[in-house]
Amino acid sequence: MAQTWHPESRGTLTVHTVSSATLNVRLAQDIAQRLAAAIQARGFAVLSVSGGKSPVALFEALRVIAIDWSRVRVTLVDERCVPRTHPDSNARLVQTHLLQDLAAQAQLVFMVAGASEPLPAPPLLAQAAGMALLAANTADVLVLGMGADGHTASLFPGASNLAEALDLRNTQTCMAMVLTPPPANAPYPRITQTLAQILSARHIVLPLTGTDKLPTLQQAWGAANLAIPISFVLQQTQTPVALWLAN
Repeated sequence: MAQTWHPESRGTLTVHTVSSATLNVRLAQDIAQRLAAAIQARGFAVLSVSGGKSPVALFEALRVIAIDWSRVRVTLVDERCVPRTHPDSNARLVQTHLLQDLAAQAQLVFMVAGASEPLPAPPLLAQAAGMALLAANTADVLVLGMGADGHTASLFPGASNLAEALDLRNTQTCMAMVLTPPPANAPYPRITQTLAQILSARHIVLPLTGTDKLPTLQQAWGAANLAIPISFVLQQTQTPVALWLAN
């Protein structure tokens, strides 16, 4: 990411600027160390991850690091409302790119348990996913992404229930998001962790590459704005967030 603007660490927000060639390896090492420390402290670790294409290289760097993966529970930040065997399922992406090599021993906690159609309605899927997340326990590390439009997880600008999903007084763990129209590249109903649930993690990481996202990041850096949902993660002071930028 060729930067003309250089964000600086502040409060609970830490900025790591690294080369694009080393970002995924260095971040994978950081995540693995945090998971190993959690295993030592509590006997298990919880890693919550986002889907899409962006984290694939990170997953492939992480899965070859030697920690006790049999004690790691992998949860999802959000999911498409498709069977877990569907090619566009985030769970399938995680199984294909993360739960391989040494990480094959990790336990995946599905957000959508069904392997075939028909599936329950999205609100029912969200309720069941919330129960599964709570049973898995608090995320030690939660990996977010950011789209060029400022969305994170399935918290999309323009969703009719976005304000509810971002409200920290909301006690729901997961919600079905009302997206009209749904994203063109994956036109499915979505369920997502709410902002309150995302911020219950012990540590959040946000890796970003690509100059196309820098203007959106700069706007999100300034103030919380419903038009840029990731801004609510960057403006809060409850949970440590590490921003990893490729230079």
